[in-house]
Amino acid sequence: MVKMEVNLDDTSGELLGYVMELLFTAGANDVFYTPIYMKKNRPGVLLQLLCSMDKLEKMKEILLQETTTLGIRYYPITVHRMQRRFIKVDTKWGPVTVKQGISNGKVFQSSPEYEECKTIAKTHYIPLKKVYEEIWKLL
Repeated sequence: MVKMEVNLDDTSGELLGYVMELLFTAGANDVFYTPIYMKKNRPGVLLQLLCSMDKLEKMKEILLQETTTLGIRYYPITVHRMQRRFIKVDTKWGPVTVKQGISNGKVFQSSPEYEECKTIAKTHYIPLKKVYEEIWKLL
Protein backbone atom coordinates (compact mmCIF):
# COMPACT_ATOMS: atom_id res chain seq x y z
CA MET A 1 0.00 0.00 0.00
CA VAL A 2 1.01 3.60 -0.48
CA LYS A 3 -0.19 6.78 1.25
CA MET A 4 -0.31 9.87 -0.94
CA GLU A 5 -0.96 13.45 0.16
CA VAL A 6 -1.16 16.99 -1.17
CA ASN A 7 -1.77 20.36 0.47
CA LEU A 8 -4.33 22.56 -1.26
CA ASP A 9 -5.12 26.19 -0.37
CA ASP A 10 -6.95 27.34 -3.48
CA THR A 11 -9.50 24.62 -4.21
CA SER A 12 -13.29 24.75 -3.94
CA GLY A 13 -15.41 22.21 -2.08
CA GLU A 14 -17.06 21.19 -5.34
CA LEU A 15 -13.70 20.36 -6.89
CA LEU A 16 -12.67 18.37 -3.80
CA GLY A 17 -15.81 16.26 -4.00
CA TYR A 18 -15.25 15.61 -7.69
CA VAL A 19 -11.62 14.61 -7.13
CA MET A 20 -12.67 12.22 -4.36
CA GLU A 21 -15.11 10.52 -6.75
CA LEU A 22 -12.41 10.19 -9.42
CA LEU A 23 -9.91 8.71 -6.97
CA PHE A 24 -12.36 6.13 -5.64
CA THR A 25 -13.43 5.22 -9.18
CA ALA A 26 -9.77 4.75 -10.13
CA GLY A 27 -9.25 2.31 -7.26
CA ALA A 28 -8.29 4.28 -4.16
CA ASN A 29 -8.98 2.30 -0.99
CA ASP A 30 -9.64 5.45 1.03
CA VAL A 31 -9.65 9.21 0.42
CA PHE A 32 -9.94 11.79 3.18
CA TYR A 33 -9.53 15.51 3.84
CA THR A 34 -8.19 17.35 6.88
CA PRO A 35 -8.42 21.13 7.41
CA ILE A 36 -4.95 22.68 7.78
CA TYR A 37 -3.28 26.10 7.90
CA MET A 38 -0.63 26.82 5.32
CA LYS A 39 1.86 29.62 4.58
CA LYS A 40 0.74 33.10 5.53
CA ASN A 41 -1.89 31.49 7.80
CA ARG A 42 -4.08 30.58 4.82
CA PRO A 43 -6.69 27.88 5.45
CA GLY A 44 -6.23 24.83 3.29
CA VAL A 45 -6.98 21.16 2.95
CA LEU A 46 -4.72 18.14 3.28
CA LEU A 47 -5.96 15.54 0.79
CA GLN A 48 -4.74 12.06 1.65
CA LEU A 49 -5.41 8.74 -0.01
CA LEU A 50 -4.50 5.10 0.37
CA CYS A 51 -4.09 2.79 -2.61
CA SER A 52 -2.21 -0.27 -3.76
CA MET A 53 1.22 0.33 -5.32
CA ASP A 54 -0.05 -0.67 -8.77
CA LYS A 55 -2.48 2.31 -8.68
CA LEU A 56 0.23 4.88 -7.81
CA GLU A 57 0.72 6.29 -11.32
CA LYS A 58 -3.01 6.62 -11.98
CA MET A 59 -3.50 8.43 -8.66
CA LYS A 60 -0.59 10.79 -9.43
CA GLU A 61 -2.13 11.57 -12.81
CA ILE A 62 -5.52 12.40 -11.25
CA LEU A 63 -4.00 14.58 -8.50
CA LEU A 64 -1.82 16.54 -10.94
CA GLN A 65 -4.53 16.92 -13.56
CA GLU A 66 -7.54 17.62 -11.33
CA THR A 67 -6.13 19.62 -8.40
CA THR A 68 -4.02 22.75 -8.04
CA THR A 69 -1.13 20.96 -6.37
CA LEU A 70 2.44 21.48 -7.52
CA GLY A 71 3.71 18.34 -5.83
CA ILE A 72 2.70 15.03 -4.28
CA ARG A 73 4.17 13.28 -1.26
CA TYR A 74 3.87 9.51 -1.10
CA TYR A 75 5.36 6.71 0.89
CA PRO A 76 4.81 2.99 1.38
CA ILE A 77 2.77 1.90 4.38
CA THR A 78 1.87 -1.38 5.99
CA VAL A 79 -1.79 -2.07 6.64
CA HIS A 80 -3.19 -4.78 8.91
CA ARG A 81 -6.65 -5.68 7.71
CA MET A 82 -9.02 -7.78 9.71
CA GLN A 83 -10.75 -10.64 7.98
CA ARG A 84 -14.33 -9.68 7.11
CA ARG A 85 -17.38 -11.85 7.55
CA PHE A 86 -21.02 -11.07 6.84
CA ILE A 87 -23.74 -12.61 8.99
CA LYS A 88 -27.51 -12.23 9.07
CA VAL A 89 -29.16 -11.21 12.33
CA ASP A 90 -32.89 -11.87 12.77
CA THR A 91 -34.58 -8.73 14.13
CA LYS A 92 -38.21 -7.91 14.82
CA TRP A 93 -38.14 -6.08 11.47
CA GLY A 94 -36.63 -8.99 9.55
CA PRO A 95 -33.05 -10.10 8.80
CA VAL A 96 -30.25 -7.52 8.77
CA THR A 97 -26.72 -8.03 7.45
CA VAL A 98 -23.92 -7.36 9.93
CA LYS A 99 -20.30 -6.99 8.86
CA GLN A 100 -17.80 -8.41 11.34
CA GLY A 101 -14.07 -7.73 11.62
CA ILE A 102 -12.12 -10.78 12.77
CA SER A 103 -8.46 -11.16 13.76
CA ASN A 104 -6.91 -14.37 15.06
CA GLY A 105 -10.36 -15.96 15.18
CA LYS A 106 -11.80 -13.28 17.48
CA VAL A 107 -14.55 -10.82 16.47
CA PHE A 108 -13.37 -7.28 17.20
CA GLN A 109 -15.95 -5.23 15.27
CA SER A 110 -19.59 -5.67 14.31
CA SER A 111 -21.39 -3.16 12.16
CA PRO A 112 -24.96 -3.44 10.86
CA GLU A 113 -25.27 -2.52 7.19
CA TYR A 114 -26.31 1.12 7.00
CA GLU A 115 -28.62 0.94 3.96
CA GLU A 116 -30.63 -1.92 5.47
CA CYS A 117 -30.94 -0.08 8.79
CA LYS A 118 -31.94 3.13 7.03
CA THR A 119 -34.69 1.29 5.15
CA ILE A 120 -36.03 -0.16 8.41
CA ALA A 121 -35.99 3.26 10.09
CA LYS A 122 -37.88 4.90 7.23
CA THR A 123 -40.34 2.04 6.77
CA HIS A 124 -41.22 1.81 10.47
CA TYR A 125 -40.90 5.55 11.27
CA ILE A 126 -38.34 5.00 14.01
CA PRO A 127 -34.99 6.69 14.69
CA LEU A 128 -32.03 5.11 12.94
CA LYS A 129 -30.10 4.99 16.21
CA LYS A 130 -32.88 2.84 17.72
CA VAL A 131 -32.50 0.34 14.88
CA TYR A 132 -28.76 0.10 15.57
CA GLU A 133 -29.33 -0.24 19.33
CA GLU A 134 -31.76 -3.10 18.85
CA ILE A 135 -29.38 -4.95 16.51
CA TRP A 136 -26.39 -4.50 18.83
CA LYS A 137 -28.44 -6.07 21.65
CA LEU A 138 -28.76 -9.20 19.50
CA LEU A 139 -25.02 -9.54 18.85
